[in-house]
Amino acid sequence: MKGIRHLKNLIEINNDRTLGFRKALEDLEPVNADLKLIFTESAAQSEHFAQELTILAEQHGTEVDEDDESVAGAIHRAWIDVKALFGGKDRKSILEEAERGEDAIKAAYKKVMDSGDLTGQALETVLDQAGQIRVSHDRIKALRDSAS
Repeated sequence: MKGIRHLKNLIEINNDRTLGFRKALEDLEPVNADLKLIFTESAAQSEHFAQELTILAEQHGTEVDEDDESVAGAIHRAWIDVKALFGGKDRKSILEEAERGEDAIKAAYKKVMDSGDLTGQALETVLDQAGQIRVSHDRIKALRDSAS
């Protein structure tokens, strides 16, 4: 399958996103406890997405280590950078960093969809996941916009 590299990249950035939100959860102050549910859901979402993508890649004969974090590519590093910036910040800053990470994963999905390399079930899965990522992004953006 021509798009295996793309699936592996999406698996990696989803792993980065999971770890980024988990890091944010560790660092949340009690005043931002309402973000715990959103960040927990987002981490679980990316964990699930990585599993779905791994199954697709493996169906095409590619072995994938689900725990791989991304090791290359600036778009993947955005979530790595976000993980490092979450600690001890005010609500707006936390949400800005989360949105920056969400922008990165949205861009990664867009790049894969624009490549034209995916077809069939792989394309359907990526399109569905991209839609759910957009919803998550917009939710975090709305919270950021309302934060003072």
